[in-house]
Amino acid sequence: MFKKTISKAAAAIAKSNGRPRVRRIESGVVEEVSGAVARLSGLSNVGLGELVDAGGTSALVMRLGSDWVGVAAMDASSNLASGMVVRRTGSVASVPVGEQLLGRIVSPLGEPLDGGRKIITKKRLPIEREVPPIINRAAIDTPMQTGILAVDSMLPIGRGQRELILGDRQTGKTALAIDSIIAQKNTGVVCIYCAIGGQTDSVAKAISAIKEHGNFDNCIVVSASGESSPALLYIAPYAATSMAEYFAEQGRDVLIVYDTLSAHATAYRQLSLLLKRPPGREAYPGDIFYIHSRLLERSAKLAKKFGGGSITALPICETFAENIAAYIPTNLISITDGQIFLSNQLFQKGIIPAINIGVSVSRVGGRAQLPAYKSAAGEMKIQYSQFEELEVFSKFGTTLDESTKAQLIRGERTREILKQPQFLPLSAGEQTAITLALNAGLFDKVPPAKMAAAKSTLVLKAKREMRKVLGKIESGRELDTKDLKEILRLSREALTKFSAKGKNADAPAT
Repeated sequence: MFKKTISKAAAAIAKSNGRPRVRRIESGVVEEVSGAVARLSGLSNVGLGELVDAGGTSALVMRLGSDWVGVAAMDASSNLASGMVVRRTGSVASVPVGEQLLGRIVSPLGEPLDGGRKIITKKRLPIEREVPPIINRAAIDTPMQTGILAVDSMLPIGRGQRELILGDRQTGKTALAIDSIIAQKNTGVVCIYCAIGGQTDSVAKAISAIKEHGNFDNCIVVSASGESSPALLYIAPYAATSMAEYFAEQGRDVLIVYDTLSAHATAYRQLSLLLKRPPGREAYPGDIFYIHSRLLERSAKLAKKFGGGSITALPICETFAENIAAYIPTNLISITDGQIFLSNQLFQKGIIPAINIGVSVSRVGGRAQLPAYKSAAGEMKIQYSQFEELEVFSKFGTTLDESTKAQLIRGERTREILKQPQFLPLSAGEQTAITLALNAGLFDKVPPAKMAAAKSTLVLKAKREMRKVLGKIESGRELDTKDLKEILRLSREALTKFSAKGKNADAPAT
């Protein structure tokens, strides 16, 4: 008898598409309103995360008190008022998922924001889902090429990794993320850009850049601008992740950008203070770590029997005065698999992308680098960090030996090589050719002022005359001696006309 009862209950839940069925209409009354947050009486059986109907406006249940319920309205212009009757819907917040979302700009609820037709999908997923358990995951073994030489060579990212991008305002955080999306053109990787709390014009610029330089038909933009309600800002990254999980479970790779989780934390702090949660450090509630950990832990590479796809996350966090020891940055650093720190000082010097290599790290991606690329990049990060330390000492006017001078020359050329204009991603093969030429000292005779032109010439020659070798690199095969000789020969031909002559050609700049 007991088994029959359980079977009937399971069948009822399955028939309702996983939603709890409400046997009778339960209602409550709005007792107090503070902005987009309201306190209700009644609704004794309502669940956390459930949607309720407040006069045609959806509201999300965010706190359950002993004799009251706290909800946040989804619409910033909601007409919540004291005395209003609120009813249960019996469903949790969910979003449409599927191929129909590709090439569209949507709200966190899946509603179109691009003026296009209504999005109708066969499937919906709740915005809050369980984190894939360890047994469902696979090892990260495939690189997620960003097209940015400084990242792919020294801070490599693997598919299924979570790499934090942090830095002060206007240091190129969003630009780095957009370049990573553009680099996925023709790779089959689904890209999702989740804008949280940004200005409308900034989001429009990002979308325009993807449309012009990338493959927007393989992208989804989830936008919750600064004018949106705090509840929409709060659910935006969870909704975007549910959209990504659909593709990952179909065996596809996804790159998702959260821009920014600082704004997400601020929205949650605002909601929490209105819901009477006790403030803690920097006025954030005690569970601020949990809201980001349960979000980012959903990014992973799945084992084949569980879909075989992956979600690679690039969360963005804003710092103030380069203080990475603040509450939200330290939380996110501890959750993610590494961080790319953008320095305001480097940005002001014109070193773009302004990545502080000494503070940045990738704890996973090195295992996923292509074999030929990995052997070429080698100890590049360590050598560049040593150069930065030597450069500081050289400014004191100390007499330098020849080996130190050579190291400074190589480091200075490396810095120029790592500078990269926006919207010009480099393939793994092109980056390997550049790195091999750098390691062989072919750039040492090139004056710093001509490095950008020399690098562009080498890339063009690689595209035209090294196609077979570049294809070998990108297919994951090792390079033999013949391949290496061909790359160096063609690189030498490309760089000869840029080499400076004279005794002072090799002198490091002061």
